[in-house]
Amino acid sequence: MRIRTDYPFGLTEIENIWVPMPDGVRLAGRLWLPEGAGRVPVILEYLPYRKRDGTRARDERMHRYLARHGYGCLRLDIRGTGDSEGVIDDEYSVQEQVDGIAAIDWIARQPWCDGQVAMIGISWGGFNGLQIAARRPPALKTIITVGSTDDRYATDIHWVGGCLSKDNFDWSSTMFAHQDLPPDPAIAGEAWRAMWQARREANRPWILTWLAHQRRDDYWRQGSVCEDFRRIEVPVYAVSGWADNYSESVPRLLAGLSCPRRGLIGPWAHSYPYDVTVEPAIGWLQEVLRWCDHWLKGRDTGIMEEPMLRVWMQESVAPRTCYRERPGRWVGETDWPSSRIAMRRLALGAGGVLGGAGRGVVRVCSPLWVGLAAGEVGRYGDDADWATDQREDDGGSLVFVTEPLDAPLEILGAPQLRLRFASDRPRALVSVRLNDVAPSGASTRVTVGHLNLCHRHGHDAPAALVPGQVETAVVDLDDIAHRFPAGHRIAVSISTVYWPIAWPSPELATLSLHLGESAIELPVRPPREGDDRLRPFGPAECAASDPQHDLPVEPRAHPVRRSVRRDLLTGEMVVDFPRWTHATRMPAIGQTHRGEGLARYRITDGDPLSARCETRYTVVIERPDGSFSHESEGALSCDATHFVVEMRLRIRENGREVFARDWNERIPRDHI
Repeated sequence: MRIRTDYPFGLTEIENIWVPMPDGVRLAGRLWLPEGAGRVPVILEYLPYRKRDGTRARDERMHRYLARHGYGCLRLDIRGTGDSEGVIDDEYSVQEQVDGIAAIDWIARQPWCDGQVAMIGISWGGFNGLQIAARRPPALKTIITVGSTDDRYATDIHWVGGCLSKDNFDWSSTMFAHQDLPPDPAIAGEAWRAMWQARREANRPWILTWLAHQRRDDYWRQGSVCEDFRRIEVPVYAVSGWADNYSESVPRLLAGLSCPRRGLIGPWAHSYPYDVTVEPAIGWLQEVLRWCDHWLKGRDTGIMEEPMLRVWMQESVAPRTCYRERPGRWVGETDWPSSRIAMRRLALGAGGVLGGAGRGVVRVCSPLWVGLAAGEVGRYGDDADWATDQREDDGGSLVFVTEPLDAPLEILGAPQLRLRFASDRPRALVSVRLNDVAPSGASTRVTVGHLNLCHRHGHDAPAALVPGQVETAVVDLDDIAHRFPAGHRIAVSISTVYWPIAWPSPELATLSLHLGESAIELPVRPPREGDDRLRPFGPAECAASDPQHDLPVEPRAHPVRRSVRRDLLTGEMVVDFPRWTHATRMPAIGQTHRGEGLARYRITDGDPLSARCETRYTVVIERPDGSFSHESEGALSCDATHFVVEMRLRIRENGREVFARDWNERIPRDHI
């Protein structure tokens, strides 16, 4: 990535600026302004991840760049996070959105703002950009949303097809480790200690709230802009990557919104497109300027003459646990949904032939080791996040395979499996993988989908299955762009288990699938004239950030690595996911931050009630006035009727324990 040094404007930075809320609480922000530009549009990024020390370097690289091109940039801490006053009690709350509206109104009235505000953000900041746009603050003129979702239930880290997602407890534990960190007295002044105490006392595992809402109820509808796309009237630029958990939101936003909109999906993981772990990176900040110049400065940048949806058509690759680059090419669709893309039906045929003929019934009851080859749910691009060769999981699945392709086949969109089935248990799930099988037999997962079959009539209306009764269900697989080469085969793998991605049903269920009546539909994309003439993206570039230094991490007796272990005597299987182990010194603010985390998933083959997730987090802030640490351990387990949440919290100042709390709560399973 290139560090840019020449800019149209100089730069004024304000380390902290207070943004008052109507109830008297002040939110802390960091402000960048272009020198000599007068009143300018302001780009707001609104996050809980501590602008002073958490996202400091990342913020500098992006906001310094945009500011020196003629925009004000404000990075704002959400209420109760970073140096902002108040407390936070959940993600994407109404209070957060109301505060955002008040902040936009305040920004528009400042002498350095021309009255126009844009919002930009990835993940959390992409979520609240959509949510606040739906509330229509007058000064908000456009949003750029990256790695976010329009549907908090269908496409986030909590539920996958109505199944309990691996990331639900994992993410709760991650946020639990950040919700009670202290503000900086250099910003908050003498009030910092009282603020810290209020945060410690308010900190509660959010998993307790999330597990109280296991179906798509009003809790998840709040903040899901798909409930009424018409509420969003400002222009929207929606962006994600195929390796990200949120890529399927981009096509849904383009299809659902009626405002001016554009979509972009690259090969990237969960990152801004200029700072990637999966190449090719693009000149994303130049794209942000083209978008904002068009909508905030009335300049003809040509961005609205380009295809509505532009995606990276991925080429076939061999299965690996980590990709640093995905081969492919950029393609575009003028409109979305595209009338050029047609669904091609391939029946699940006799003899395991995909697209074959024949009737009959086949059965599957997957062992609990199916899913150990799944990789992560959402990916940052490191730590062996990708799925391994799918032949590992296929051994416990039903597999249907086409004949070798005579010619390449490209798909763009969301495949669907239409399933005619019966279950021998009242609760069951199904996981479906679409795979690319090379002539050697190596099988690369292309996309995946899950469905809690109790949710077959909708995620808001779960109903137990009637054993033996034939039912129909539709499994939506994640959107994808993929090119199957000639000579390769297309495979569909179906299992009743996908641990640890989806929490298993209380009993091992056997599904009877009706051949011929069950089929997958693939969104086949024909070639489009003009793809080879798409405007090329510029090189990835950003502004320089203040120096930060990565320090050696203390070695552990058993370092946490992304790994899968099996005890061949007991049948126990353990999957480890390392989390944010680092030590960083920030000379600009005189602080050193250390962190270490682990998410561990255990299950014993044959016993779905042995499923267990364990988390461990340590966060330490070292600054001139002392050392402050959060230490927590947690576990999610279950029996046939309940989930069990256990958490242990210890807060220390200079090594002395100053706060402690424990939780042990049972939450009924609701058709999960």
